[in-house]
Parts: sequence; C-alpha cells; structure tokens
Amino acid sequence: MEEGRRLNIKDNIDIIVSFAVVGIVLMLIIPMPSALLDVFIAVNISISVIIILVAMFTTEVLQFSVFPTLLLITTLFRVGLNISSTRLILIDGYAGDIINTFGSLVVGGNYVVGIVIFLIIIVVQFIVITSGSGRVAEVAARFTLDAMPGKQMTIDADLNSGLITEEEAKKKRRDLQLEADFFGSMDGASKFVKGDAISSIVIVLINSLGGIIIGVLMKNLSAADAAKTYIQLTIGDGLVSQVPALLISISTGIIVTRSKNGENLGNSLIGQLTGFPKVLGMAAGVLLAMSMIPGFPHVVFIVLAAALGGAAYMLYKDDIGKQIMAVENENKKNIETQSKEPENVMKLISVEPMDVEIGYGLIPLADENSGGDLFQRIASVRRQCAIEMGIVVQPIRIRDNLQLDTNEYIFKIRGTVVQKGQLMPNMLLCMDPSGENSDMPGIKTVEPTFGLPAIWVNKDQREEAEIKGLTVVDPVTVMITHLTETVKAHSYELLGRQEVKDIVDSMKEKYSAVVEELIPDLMTIGELQKVLQNLLKEKISIKDMVTIMESLADNSRTTKDTEVLTEYVRMALARTICNGLIDENNSIRVVTLSPDIENLIASNIQKSVKGSFPAIDPDNTTKILKSIRNIIDSVNFNDGQPVILVSPKIRPAFRKLTEMVFPNVSIISLNEVPNEIEIRTEGVVNL
Repeated sequence: MEEGRRLNIKDNIDIIVSFAVVGIVLMLIIPMPSALLDVFIAVNISISVIIILVAMFTTEVLQFSVFPTLLLITTLFRVGLNISSTRLILIDGYAGDIINTFGSLVVGGNYVVGIVIFLIIIVVQFIVITSGSGRVAEVAARFTLDAMPGKQMTIDADLNSGLITEEEAKKKRRDLQLEADFFGSMDGASKFVKGDAISSIVIVLINSLGGIIIGVLMKNLSAADAAKTYIQLTIGDGLVSQVPALLISISTGIIVTRSKNGENLGNSLIGQLTGFPKVLGMAAGVLLAMSMIPGFPHVVFIVLAAALGGAAYMLYKDDIGKQIMAVENENKKNIETQSKEPENVMKLISVEPMDVEIGYGLIPLADENSGGDLFQRIASVRRQCAIEMGIVVQPIRIRDNLQLDTNEYIFKIRGTVVQKGQLMPNMLLCMDPSGENSDMPGIKTVEPTFGLPAIWVNKDQREEAEIKGLTVVDPVTVMITHLTETVKAHSYELLGRQEVKDIVDSMKEKYSAVVEELIPDLMTIGELQKVLQNLLKEKISIKDMVTIMESLADNSRTTKDTEVLTEYVRMALARTICNGLIDENNSIRVVTLSPDIENLIASNIQKSVKGSFPAIDPDNTTKILKSIRNIIDSVNFNDGQPVILVSPKIRPAFRKLTEMVFPNVSIISLNEVPNEIEIRTEGVVNL
C-alpha cells in the first residue's frame, strides 16, 4: 500500500505543482493567518537553500534547465509573501514569529542600523550580483546562438565520419538546442530578480510610512511607538524576503558563469585554487612579510602564512606522489602489455604513416614547459599541406631516439628514414644564396631543405646578420621547413586508401551528385587513389577534387587505364598546373623537344603495370639528358622552375625518362596550357 501511495504521488506531481502555482496567485488576494505565513516563509527559505546547493553541485547547465522558470515562480512566491505580510503588519501590527525575530535581531533598538543593513543587501543584490549575472546571461545567449551553426556542422561531420551514432547525434542536437534555449531564457529571467529588488525597496517604504500613519491616526499610538513597531516589522519582512532572494541571485550567477569542465563548483574551485602549490607558497611568503609591518596584527598574518605554507608543502608532496604513482602505473601497464604476446606482436608490426625522431639535445624544442612549440608547428604543417596540396596528412608523431646524435633528427615514412638533418638548438641559422657575405663568423653548414650554404651563429649575432642581408631563421623553423618539403615530396606515399575515402566522404556533403556517379559504379577507391598519386608525384595539388572527379566521371566510361585518366585530369586542371609557372605577363617560358626526339620516343613507348616507358638505347638516353642539363643551366625560367613542353602522346613516357635525373622539372603537354597563356620557347632539346 505504501509503495502504491508513493507511486501515485509521483504520477500526479504535475497536478500538485499546478495547484501550488495557483495557490501562490491566491496569496495575493486571500488574507493569511500569521502561523501559516511562518510556514510559507520557512518553505521559501528552504527552497532558496536547495536552489543554491543544486546550482553548486551541477556540472553543466542542462542539469538545471528548469532554473529560468523556477526563478519566475520563486519571485512570484516572494511577492505573494510580501503582500500577505504587509496586510498583517498594517492591520494587526504582527506578522508572525519569523518576521518579528528577524526585525529584532537586525534592528537591535537602532532603526538606522537596520535600514542601512537592509539597503546594503539590496545594493549588493541589485547592482553587483543581479546586474553582472544579467550581463553574463545576455552575452552567453548571443555567443551560444552564434555558435549553433558551427556546432551543428561539427555534429554532422562526426556522424558522417562514424565517430558517433545516429542516436548520439540526435542527443547532441537536442542538448545544443536546449542549451541555446536555456541561455536565451536566462537573459530574460534575470530581470525577475532585478525587479524583485526594486519592489522590495518600494514595499519597505510603503510599510514604514503606512504603518506609522495607521499607528498614529487609527490606533492612537505615539509616533515613536508606531515607528518602533512598524519599522521593526518592516525591516524583518524585507530581510525575510531578501535573504532568499539573495541566495537565488547568487545561484543565478553561479549557473550562468559556469564553464563546461565536467565538475561541480566545489571541486572546480578547490582543485584550481590548489592546482599550483608554488602559488600558495609565494602567498605565504607575502603574508609573512606583511606580518612584519608595524601596527598589523602579527599573530593573524603569521598563522595564515603558516597555514598556506603547510598547505603548499602538503600539495607539493601529493603532486610528487601522484607523479611517482603514474610512472609506476605506466611501468606496470607496460609490463602487463609485454606479458600479453598477441598485443605485443601487433604493436611491433604496426608503423606510423609518418613520424619525426629527435636526438636528446632537441627535446627542449618539443617541451612546452620550456617554451618549445614544435608540436604546434608540426600541426601547422598538416594544415599547410591541406591548403596547398589538398592532402590529409595523418597526425605526425614525435619521438625521442637516444640512438641518434645529440642534435640530429630524422623523418620516417612508414618506418623508413627518408630525410635527416642536424640543428643547433641555442643558435640561429643564417643563409646567403649569393655567397657574398660568407665571412660571417660561425659554424659553417648546409641548409638541409634546399642545400644552400649556411652558418650557425649565436643569438646575439642576429642583428649583425640581418644588417648584412642574410636570412636568419630559428632551429624549429629549419626543421619545419624541411618537414614541409619532405611531406610535399612524398605526399603520394602518404595518400592511402583511407585518406582517399576520407576526402570522398567530405565531398559527399556538398557534391553528392559527382561522387555517387563516379564511386563505386565507374571507379573504385583504389583506382581513384592511383590517379591522385600520379598527380601528387608531379606536385600537382588535388585540392580541386570537384574538377578531378568530374573529369574522371566523364572519361572513365571509355577507359580504365589510370595513366590515361590522369592525363585527362591534367587537361582539366590546366590552369592549376600553369598557375605556378607563368610570369607577370601571363606567359610561360618553356623548352621543347626536337622532332627527332619526339618521333624516337613516340615509336618506342612500351606499356607496363607502372605506366608507359620509352624503350630507347642508352646512348640516346644519355644525349637527351645531357642536352636537358645544358639548356636548364642556360635558360632563365620563371621563378627558376624549369619547364619542358612536349606533345600529349609522349608526355607520360618522357616524364618516366627524366624523373630520376630531373625530379623537379615540370613536364607539361600542349593540352595543359590554356589558350590565353603565351608560350615562349627558350630552347630545344636535341640529339
């Protein structure tokens, strides 16, 4: 029976709340006995205490999303109590034990003191807490509404990439909408508390003046007796109303100023204030110094300094203990992992797409506590490659390797070393391509990225080097530049099927038509990967995926040869290819092939799984390469980028012929030069 009765009350709680709200409205009209008023005042104080405690223990605003509505109801409840108490004060000169006790304790025989205390509470609530909370709620509402589109796009992206399920996405969208509604409601609900503070001042004035007039004119009291009775009751009534209102105002400020850190107020407050033991130790030193000032209470400051110093020492020992425990747990975890043969073997055979290993002397460059920014700079490399080349580089790992020289670093792609270099961590690298200022004192070296002559100098020599016109860079910039060029040069190796699938999935959001037409009906992910790798091998950006996929969709119906499809894509990307080769006059300087070489290569092209190759004799190959070298050394190309213009038929084969000796020479065909670009022939390769 008892369980059924509890269940019945729970099922009808909405009806009970509805009657309670209607009852609050009736309080404005129907007179209330003083005993019942005491009960309701006690209930009001209890509700305000519960509200501030709930606000302190919530970890996110949506756990107390009913707060704006509750703010309205509690404000209305206090107004009802004020009217009921005013009626009793003016009619009977008595409004219950709670109001009388509050008035007696605060006034204590001095009405001026009571009025001042009441006004201070009102000022603190109205000007300090309520005004600040209202402003914070207004700004939070604006920022939340402005951030909604971006957050919704993030949820959609997580859903499309499979990081969250459909149900989780629905919940995140619902929580996002509720959060926006909450801060929007709080922006208006904070005005309730402000209005309540103003009404309290008005009610106190009315009660005081009205009580004195009624006491003197109707109850034949002297002015002093009337003031004693009614001002005491009025102040007690105001305090009984404003103390809960102050608690709710504080709750409002706590709710709207909370950050999303997953902890309640108490844990966040103590955890963050005691998060830096050295700060407490420094504060203890300051207090100890203040205790020596003549006239100050020395004992108080010494006790506080001792307390803070002891707390700092205990927290420091606790931090050391946690660090030791963390190391022990990590070692224990490693031992347990090593004891499990299957997991250990899987870790041994797995390789990262790309990682950076540094010697012991370069560790400070990656230590954020020492001011190192290597991690952030490497993250910028991934962004730069995405912007310039259109590739998605997986996170690049950084490891220390004690087997390397102290200042050495190496770059690995899938576990294999592809580049290496050395840095001087506490020095600067000066480069002078002209070689005219090579007398700069320092350690001579070679810049690892472009092979330029360079000098390591001390940091205090920067100004001297810059005056001489040298290019001065810090060690991290040297490594990051080397890493960026390495990623670009090996981008085709880093573009795996998973990366291609990620690119295709991101394309589906805006260009679903071209993706659905091409994949998987006309091409597989693997075939698309081969085309993109062919483009990246020749340092052509694949950022314009729409044009690439539309070209493949148009031509993959007639051929499945990825080399031929790559040539079609190159024609579609003509402007992209020529953009970095033209000068300010919209012209391009090129070297062409003699008809003999064109015919020789065209008549000896052989197909293989790796593409087209020119099967010509070694003597002719040597003559062709030697002629290319002579012309490149004598021709002044745009931005120093050599370009050889060939016929479309032999372009892939000629590229295979030259890529081993001249990897940085651009081999383009006539079909890849837009009509509006002028072609200037600066030389001819011949036999």
